[in-house]
Amino acid sequence: MIERCICLVCLDAPGGIELNDTNMALQLLHGGGHGKNGANRWYDKSMQFVVGRDGVCGTVCEHSPFDGIVLVQCTEHLLRHMKESSKKLVRADSVSELPAPRRLRWKCSPEIQGHLASSADKLQRIVKNLDFTVYKFENYGKEFIKRQRTSPDAYIQVALQLAFYRCHQRLVPTYESASIRRFEEGRVDNIRSATPEALAFVKAMTDEKSSVTDSEKMLLLKEAIRAQTEYTVLAITGMAIDNHLLGLREIARGLCKELPEMFTDETYLTSNRFVLSTSQVPTTMEMFCCYGPVVPNGYGTCYNPQAEHILFCISSFHDCKETSSVKFAKAIEESLIEMKDLCSKHNTVTAKPPTKQEKTPKPQEAKKL
Repeated sequence: MIERCICLVCLDAPGGIELNDTNMALQLLHGGGHGKNGANRWYDKSMQFVVGRDGVCGTVCEHSPFDGIVLVQCTEHLLRHMKESSKKLVRADSVSELPAPRRLRWKCSPEIQGHLASSADKLQRIVKNLDFTVYKFENYGKEFIKRQRTSPDAYIQVALQLAFYRCHQRLVPTYESASIRRFEEGRVDNIRSATPEALAFVKAMTDEKSSVTDSEKMLLLKEAIRAQTEYTVLAITGMAIDNHLLGLREIARGLCKELPEMFTDETYLTSNRFVLSTSQVPTTMEMFCCYGPVVPNGYGTCYNPQAEHILFCISSFHDCKETSSVKFAKAIEESLIEMKDLCSKHNTVTAKPPTKQEKTPKPQEAKKL
């Protein structure tokens, strides 16, 4: 029955927590551990619709079948229908035609009981290890960025590079998902945001002994945003490197006795350890998306730019002493404020927003939940 079902509805007991964004996101991700609703998740299913008695509701998806943008569009369609439909929401006739629900009876041997107990312990360790916060930056949103005649996504990506450098004094391989759904069977490719131009900008912004003037920093910011925008356009039009190299590597697995040296070289391996895994998932309804890090010493950073604020969902692991989601959120705040101050002082662009013809092509990014 479970294997055949398309999706699952998880009816949660009250979590007994304050219903803020961070706690509600954690409730969806792991249910609060095995002592709460952790056993009420089925992570191998494509979609789980979670409805809690305390009002927490959302969707958990497994990333393999589809991308975040699909989930967002589906959820926003449902929310919009509920909000804007002139008709009252009534039970459809088709519901009564469904088979009556029946309880599944489980037969658990002592061996299975042992597996259940060890799985519960493992889940609890994972739950305690996740360092997660939802941070709402309220100083400004995408409307200010657009007035600088700049892509909000490229601007935020450069801010993330500055924030990471501020925390760790280096840049790292960075993943930003780029939708290639314009192609048949297209999914995502990778925008590599840790560019040489971004490095030059963040060094100028953080070096207290630097003699770089504010006007020069502004030029470096524009160069970093330009490089980010150009790579974004390459990625969403099928011209990035990651899917191409992945395809070659998988072909080589089938044709070669040993993988070509390029794919075992430490530089290639390091370049695919994405310490900073990011994604823009914009929404038009009151909702947001989040996910975990992809490496033990990394951050997961999903962001949702709105007109007058930007919402960041930041994750890392407590086991890693180098990372801290709260400190990274603080660094993002400082970086965005510094960049605004720089733009306000030295950008001569008028406050008029760009015209349709002047706007930079905007990717649709998505990420797993």
